[in-house]
Amino acid sequence: IKLNLYVLTPKRIIWDCEVKENILSTNSGQIGVLPNHAPINIAVDMGPLRIRLLNDQWLTAVLWSGFARIVNNEIIILGNDAELGSDIDSEEAQKALEIAEAKLSKAEGTKDLVEAKLALRRARIRIEAVNWIPPSN
Repeated sequence: IKLNLYVLTPKRIIWDCEVKENILSTNSGQIGVLPNHAPINIAVDMGPLRIRLLNDQWLTAVLWSGFARIVNNEIIILGNDAELGSDIDSEEAQKALEIAEAKLSKAEGTKDLVEAKLALRRARIRIEAVNWIPPSN
């Protein structure tokens, strides 16, 4: 049994294919989805999306929050934005992390602090996506 996975953002379709399973970040932690999962509508938090293809290869994407609907072996994720792990440049991601850490240390006022923490969280998620090592089959 397979899952039909659709990952959509306002700008583009990130994913549209059959998969064996996926793991996504929610506001209450990560959730794994296998065939015949119970129907659920859930808020998706900023974080990695792990996708196990039919050939058992794992891919990673990064979701920048949204909603997911899981029903009848179909997963529809409507995200505010997303990027495939393969599209993330590791050196650029590392530089963004360093810049975010520096901005956080210099943040003054509530607005600067909130923006700096958000930038740091986004940078860490991108680094996590680039450095993720899939489980062995």
